Amino acid sequence: MKIIPVPCLEDNYAYIIIDEATKEGAAVDPVEPEKVLSVSKENGVELTSVLTTHHHWDHAGGNEKIKELVPGIKVYGGSLDNVKGCTNKVESGDRLSIGKDINILALHTPCHTKGHISYYLTGKADEDPAVFTGDTLFVAGCGKFFEGTAEQMYQSLCVTLASLPQPTRVYCGHEYTVKNLQFAWTIEPENAKIAHKLAWAQQQRQAGLPTIPSTIEEELETNPFIRVDLPEVQEKVGCKSPVEALREIRQRKDNWRG
Repeated sequence: MKIIPVPCLEDNYAYIIIDEATKEGAAVDPVEPEKVLSVSKENGVELTSVLTTHHHWDHAGGNEKIKELVPGIKVYGGSLDNVKGCTNKVESGDRLSIGKDINILALHTPCHTKGHISYYLTGKADEDPAVFTGDTLFVAGCGKFFEGTAEQMYQSLCVTLASLPQPTRVYCGHEYTVKNLQFAWTIEPENAKIAHKLAWAQQQRQAGLPTIPSTIEEELETNPFIRVDLPEVQEKVGCKSPVEALREIRQRKDNWRG
């Protein structure tokens, strides 16, 4: 299983997932289809499917065009109505595959949008799994609660995604890492892992390199939104429950000007 990030627009990521045995591939959120197809071609990959995380234009906006450019391509998403170009609706628990070795599990992770889907991938036994989290889980952050509640985000982040194997590589929808870690540090200023990862992320960006993937393990160590079960994090923000803490941290982030 090979994963190639394709930077799109200002700070989005599309991804190409390649089954190396067959050279069959899938594109995640290919908002700039020509760019994604060009990278696929350079790598000798035949794209057979699109995995859409949610209906926002900067994720689903390339689906109609990629269908024109690749006749017969399947476009998966959480809604046939909302997700542009969607040909195949997926529900939580649905299973798909790419080529010979890649298995995909669809996970419903609502809050940012109602129908948001994250895609959990496993390859060969010696490969770490991967999860494409769209705008639900970012490196050190989470998406705004546009269509849902703190309760839903808690379920999506702290139950569904946090329970994936810790080595799982996290590929999110945007390059927001430096800002997210700067904010995380305001919540937990004594968390050395946040400071260390922030220094690393700043170096990566200065060198023009991405900060993805993270891992579930790293998120559990540095992401305040997924750490709200910890009493010390709740205490930092003056809350007595995980959901209350998550709501409070999101409100602070929405008003934060770092």
